[in-house]
Amino acid sequence: MSQTTDAPEPLSSAGAGRFIAHYLRAWKGAFAALFVLVVSAAGCAVAVQYLMKILVDAMAGPRGSMLPWYALGGFIGLIALESILWRVTGWLGCRTTVAIGVAVRLDLFRYLSGHPIRYFGDNLAGSLGHRITATAGNFGALVNTFAWKIMPPCVDFAGALIIFATVDGRMVVALAVAVIAVMTGLLAFGDRGRHLHLRYARKASDTSGELTDVISNMWSVKAFSARRREEARLRSLFDAEAVAQRASWMYTEKARFIHDIALWVLAGGMLSWAVSLWSIGQITPGDVVVISTMTFRILHGSRDLALSLVEMLQQFGFVEETLRVIGRRRGVVDEPGARAVAVRAGAVEFDAVSFAYGPGSEAIRDLSIVIPAGQKVGIVGPSGAGKSTFVHLLQRLSDVHRGEIRIDGQRLGGLRQDSLREALAVVPQEIILFHRSIAENIRFARPDADDAEVRAAARAAQCEGFVERLPDGYDTLVGERGAKLSGGQRQRIGIARAILKNAPIIILDEATSALDTETELRIQDALITLMAGRTVISVAHRLSTLAKFDRVLVMVDGRIVEDAPPAHLRTRPGTFHRMWRLQAEGMEVA
Repeated sequence: MSQTTDAPEPLSSAGAGRFIAHYLRAWKGAFAALFVLVVSAAGCAVAVQYLMKILVDAMAGPRGSMLPWYALGGFIGLIALESILWRVTGWLGCRTTVAIGVAVRLDLFRYLSGHPIRYFGDNLAGSLGHRITATAGNFGALVNTFAWKIMPPCVDFAGALIIFATVDGRMVVALAVAVIAVMTGLLAFGDRGRHLHLRYARKASDTSGELTDVISNMWSVKAFSARRREEARLRSLFDAEAVAQRASWMYTEKARFIHDIALWVLAGGMLSWAVSLWSIGQITPGDVVVISTMTFRILHGSRDLALSLVEMLQQFGFVEETLRVIGRRRGVVDEPGARAVAVRAGAVEFDAVSFAYGPGSEAIRDLSIVIPAGQKVGIVGPSGAGKSTFVHLLQRLSDVHRGEIRIDGQRLGGLRQDSLREALAVVPQEIILFHRSIAENIRFARPDADDAEVRAAARAAQCEGFVERLPDGYDTLVGERGAKLSGGQRQRIGIARAILKNAPIIILDEATSALDTETELRIQDALITLMAGRTVISVAHRLSTLAKFDRVLVMVDGRIVEDAPPAHLRTRPGTFHRMWRLQAEGMEVA
């Protein structure tokens, strides 16, 4: 029953109701069958109570009649049918909710992955993962609550009204008024506690994210002897979550206590009424039995129904909380009719581009530059000059605020994001690896690559030496984020991925910063082979790595202040000359 769906976009404007309705429509056949099964099973339970009345009245009549046996046979048969219907309902409910849980998580991940990179810096990964998983669980809980806790009491109530109408019409009115009053009171009471349930949902998600963050930074915790400090910090978070959880839980317990009092009063009143009618001969013993059983069933069911509706409000709140965080409007979206990129040569053009991460903090200022196809361009400058922003905008990890960026004359805003990034091979300064094998991490650049191609890329990136020393070679798991490898080893795997991708435009963002000089020189030779005939943009700290490049752009405060071949910049007074001199003097001192 698994299927894919296109969740409402943007999720932030969908709201929990529209979000849930989307999946109900997608699985409308399964839900229709589930509705019929639940109503049929609950109807059998009501019919069993009426057959009990017939059985009691028949047993109170003359002996030797076959009516008690007929009633008994129907009683046993309906119990068996009810059991079968509930088991089929459970099977269908399981298949449906599990399938929807898969779809919900995939849809939320699909939407989440479309957020700009800055979004993931503002939100803890563990918290986001918890929200996705919890939302799928909440959807399943909503379905189960409705099917097993809300619909059966509604069927019981309708059946009881019909049965009571055959006994005394006044009881129908009394029961309806009593149940509606109890339900209304409990719902009003439950809704007043909604903020408590939402607060607990937020605390649970935030605490989960903080715990994941500490675990993923365990090296820092140990290195700075911070275990006790972090334990104390987590304790305060856990305690705050526990306070919110207790407040949510105890509010529900108050609702149960109020209902228990109402149940005692109403059940006692209905039973007293029934016995008084029997005492004057207006109803039969069977009527007393069915009134007593149905009264308790309805009043207990009204409590479950009211509390389940309150529980559904909580679950709606959890979904709303997820949509508030994950479903916010995305900063980078494909335009309607966006097309695939067609890279013919790899020319790059920035046309009066400006970009700011926040008000009054422009990272790129009215930048215009043309990089012809096949040219190798280095970008240097002090920290905060806008170098990384330059390459982020080229990858369209964020959209420019003014101006345009073009590749071979094609405006980036009119291209599909995934198509654009297929044309780029990127080696960032900080390589983050998946908790998978080395071969899988390299092959991530091109999933259809065979083992020989993976090993060839690894050799070119100087990976083979350390990989062969590992116990499982290319099948060695690298740990979370590549924690089992050194920074230089991770960087070499990142370079191997870029080599394997074989894209027409190459972006190197401090690609060899974690390597020793000897390894860097060997990899530079491999990169020269990789860069042949391709457009290369390299952000570099070590200026010596740009010696064979065609030109160097020097950035300061989001602007290009120098643009010339590196040999020319070394001899001309300016920012590049000063940086070159400082690095040369540092090497001499070393």
